[in-house]
Amino acid sequence: MGSMAEAGVSCDASRELPHVVIFPFMARGHTIPLTQLANLLLRRRLATVTFFTTPGNAAFVRALLPAGADVVELPFPAAQGAENVEGIASVSSFAGFAEATLALQPRFEEALASMRPAASLLVADAFLYWTGASAAALGVPRVSFLGTSAFAHVMREMFVRDKPGSDATGGSTYTVPEFPHVQFPLADIPPLPISVLALDAKMGMAVAGSRGVIMNTFHEQESRYIEHWNRHVGPRAWPIGPLCLARESSTDVDRVHGTQAPSWLVWLDEKAAAGQSVIFVALGTLLAVSDAQLGEVARGLEEAQVNFLWALRPDDNVDLEFEERVQGRGMVTRGWVNQQAILQHDCVAGFLSHCGWNSVLESVCAGVPLAVWPMVFDQPLNAKLVVDELGVGVRVKTSDDTTGGGGGLVKSGEISRAVREIMLGDTRASALKNAAVLAEQAGLAMSAGGSSWNMVEKMISELCVAADTLG
Repeated sequence: MGSMAEAGVSCDASRELPHVVIFPFMARGHTIPLTQLANLLLRRRLATVTFFTTPGNAAFVRALLPAGADVVELPFPAAQGAENVEGIASVSSFAGFAEATLALQPRFEEALASMRPAASLLVADAFLYWTGASAAALGVPRVSFLGTSAFAHVMREMFVRDKPGSDATGGSTYTVPEFPHVQFPLADIPPLPISVLALDAKMGMAVAGSRGVIMNTFHEQESRYIEHWNRHVGPRAWPIGPLCLARESSTDVDRVHGTQAPSWLVWLDEKAAAGQSVIFVALGTLLAVSDAQLGEVARGLEEAQVNFLWALRPDDNVDLEFEERVQGRGMVTRGWVNQQAILQHDCVAGFLSHCGWNSVLESVCAGVPLAVWPMVFDQPLNAKLVVDELGVGVRVKTSDDTTGGGGGLVKSGEISRAVREIMLGDTRASALKNAAVLAEQAGLAMSAGGSSWNMVEKMISELCVAADTLG
């Protein structure tokens, strides 16, 4: 019997396609995978798509969406200033920014209610917790998007339950009861900032009230944690990733940068033509790294004596003399780059990363081992998964010998050590082999008949039936 994708329809062959509404949190790391989901749904003709954003984010969103997606812009409150997380001053401002999105609710509900055809399903970022009430009031089924690993989600649940470190007699290590092979130094368990606690509680309630959780991962990579979530946590996980493979090819470079190849791509092509390997360095767009730390990174890359491409935030400062000294061996670029295209480039052989989940997936799918330097939020948990579970990376240690972000300045010698280890050291062979296996599994999961391919079809089919019932 033909699948929904083959028939080009969902639910009932005599009816039009379901209408999926997607609303990401205003951060590039949250928006990009949901634009990839939109591409997947449209390319496979599983649904029509409407994508919500704000005027300040619309150009970025439209550059990543296919022509068939509708875009609705919701005016953002002028008093807030920045329209995305990358524009806020610090991590401490994060909760305030997330709460400010509540001002979008009236216009969002108005737009959702007036849609024709009516929305069959709302996919909303968990940080937009208030969309739960909106969807419920309008009778639209909703799934939450949690943009990190299943491992991180499960570990967070364990931390909330067991409160490791609250008992002074408990030692310096936390062993996860259900997964005794997983042990954390207490210093490596990321605490929730006080400012985020109330937001986290609201998010938890919204997720619990949804029809499921879209996880940007795949069964073969995290089966034990996906299964644990489904059995003991919930609501149901829909692992439909890696979404970075949702497009048939990575064509974003031309669409975002225009027809002229960006300078970093020309530079990588030259390295490939010369038969030289490069490590890509990117520490994320969310967290500003201090000038002192950037200076240590620069010295570490210089000392490592390997070729590197370093992507900086537009307002990051590094010594111009450094750029002159490494000219030919290293390149510094500022502003947004197509990270996926970089990691897929023939000459890129390693990735020094903050260990955001999108970065991990893009590296794994390209078969590129990582040197992981987690700083905030879920990053230390992702780093644990990358190094200890998946075996595709090495750790950057902070000055107090932990792997979290609270250990102060990471010195140039440690940067150099980690870079050389992943590019030239004994760890490289096994990390490269494991990454190649995962890359193949990821490709199969997203291909016809694969675990994620089937899961997204099942999700749309089951939730579409739920929408019909509500109607």
